[in-house]
Amino acid sequence: QVQLVESGGGLVQAGGSLRLSCAASGSIFSIVDMGWDRQAPGKQRELVARITFGGTTNYTNSVKGRFTISRDNAKNTVYLQMNSLKPEDTAVYYCYVRNVRAAYWGQGTQVTVSS
Repeated sequence: QVQLVESGGGLVQAGGSLRLSCAASGSIFSIVDMGWDRQAPGKQRELVARITFGGTTNYTNSVKGRFTISRDNAKNTVYLQMNSLKPEDTAVYYCYVRNVRAAYWGQGTQVTVSS
């Protein structure tokens, strides 16, 4: 049973920082990538950041230069460091891990940025 345990969400003022963590437990083979999605009220769910186990990272344009994704392959853990947060970053953030067979998702954590 694969489980993703997510932490680090919360309420911050604009310009503040948060670090999200997500640890995947259970045996997962042939991992393709790990990353974070988010969904804001009234908006479609979007990919925020991803990192392959080859080290390639990708970010949606709106977070480039502010967010940094990293991972520990041995622990199947992914992090999202979020700096210079803006109100438009307010959303539920979901972590995921994918292998060649399936995708696994965290429960979601609320990030709220006040203005």
